[in-house]
Amino acid sequence: NSANVITRGINSFVASVFPSLFIGPQLNAQLEGWLSQVQSTKRPARAIIAPHAGYTYCGSCAAHAYKQVDPNITRKIFILGPSHHVPLSRCALSSVDIYRTPLYDLRIDQKIYGELWKTGMFERMSLQTDEDEHSIEMHLPYTAKAMESHKDEFTIIPVLVGALSESKEQEFGKLFSKYLADPSNLFVVSSDFCHWGQRFRYSYYDESQGEIYRSIEHLDKMGMSIIEQLDPVSFSNYLKKYHNTICGRHPIGVLLNAINELQKNGMNMSFSFLNYAQSSQCRNWQDSSVSYAAGALMVH
Repeated sequence: NSANVITRGINSFVASVFPSLFIGPQLNAQLEGWLSQVQSTKRPARAIIAPHAGYTYCGSCAAHAYKQVDPNITRKIFILGPSHHVPLSRCALSSVDIYRTPLYDLRIDQKIYGELWKTGMFERMSLQTDEDEHSIEMHLPYTAKAMESHKDEFTIIPVLVGALSESKEQEFGKLFSKYLADPSNLFVVSSDFCHWGQRFRYSYYDESQGEIYRSIEHLDKMGMSIIEQLDPVSFSNYLKKYHNTICGRHPIGVLLNAINELQKNGMNMSFSFLNYAQSSQCRNWQDSSVSYAAGALMVH
């Protein structure tokens, strides 16, 4: 049923003009290049945080996270991305069965979708929302690449995360914690870090850090070290204090709450950021930039 397949992982317009015959090999070579330059030190990752901007900006940063994925044990991949275009106070599931990427098709796990749907906590994304949203889309080619040695043996569970309250982040964290506990599952959390500049209406600047881009880095790294402490309350407090424009703050909040739930039950985990980058270096008030960070969660 063609209505149940959508083309993802590249802008739909580009897809209609250049079929994946052309884009597939080019994209594949690009991903291979970035991954080949990175070490796998945190394998097997149980969860990763990685950016979702255009690959020219953040492809090399994202490789640091995807290199930690072990395709030999991973069988289900939950991809949690923030909603950029539609107001959403809960989480939403896709209405299609397959995401078509330039590398190969990714199957959505209808069994897990059924379990999630039964909780009554989810909405359905419209096809339009699904096609417009890049926060999940940009992770699909990298997921396909990281898993290519087992490409017929895994499914994906895309989840669009709305602007959740702290208590909702806790509820969804609790719900996803049982899936996070399973070593054959991987969570991909989609987030860019600081969006700085007039076009983002955010211009926090701590002069004691030196140039603007240094202040941005300091602000981001403060948030990253709080995430590494795996404490959802401290992360919420940091966001309230600095209002850092981390677009995946809600998916990150859900992950931290899921981890918290498992730690209460005696599971030992650690999270490490492996790379940080900025799209450009801001030096004056007219400049703007987006920051990217890649990290991995390990269960000990």
